[in-house]
Amino acid sequence: MARYTGPRHKLARRLGISLDGTGKDIKRNFPPGQHGHANRRKLSEYGIQLQEKQKLRHMFGMNEKQFRRTFEQASKLQGVLGENFMKLLESRLDNVVYRMGFAPTRPAARQLVNHGHFLVNGKKVDIASYRVQPGDVISVREKSRNLQLVKDAIETRTFVPNFVTVDDNKLEGTFTRLPDRSEMPAEINEKLIVEFYSR
Repeated sequence: MARYTGPRHKLARRLGISLDGTGKDIKRNFPPGQHGHANRRKLSEYGIQLQEKQKLRHMFGMNEKQFRRTFEQASKLQGVLGENFMKLLESRLDNVVYRMGFAPTRPAARQLVNHGHFLVNGKKVDIASYRVQPGDVISVREKSRNLQLVKDAIETRTFVPNFVTVDDNKLEGTFTRLPDRSEMPAEINEKLIVEFYSR
């Protein structure tokens, strides 16, 4: 199944979560469509688990196969499976670029990475799913330093998480460590996703 390219605001309203992190996509807190207000149907246990999985998958803009593969990689690591899974997702290059504030949303960060605007430790990387390791330095390419999208994102940035450090003058940042659970999306219950894949 290909990556979702449909209307993201409708999807965000259906899932009840802001997918781009701005909150603009869920101004109305009911599902889309003429029956959105009246939809009071109770979800089954499976439905709740599936919805939680879809929230996280669409938040990171991944297809099902890629998402499942990342979960299987997390299952081979020591520690709490759900947290390890979230840490692997947070260490994707497109997400780290977004977290550093070089892009306004994750989809924008994915596009900038795919177009080769970023370097990792001085080498061009254009794979959005590239796994960044603690200590890696992510910088904007010399040719891309005048991109208006990057400048606007830096100006409107309101928060930088503690697991990254950013130098706006050099247009670079360092992924200092893997994030703690408290620094990852609080609206996601990763235990439900573990239950979904453990059926």
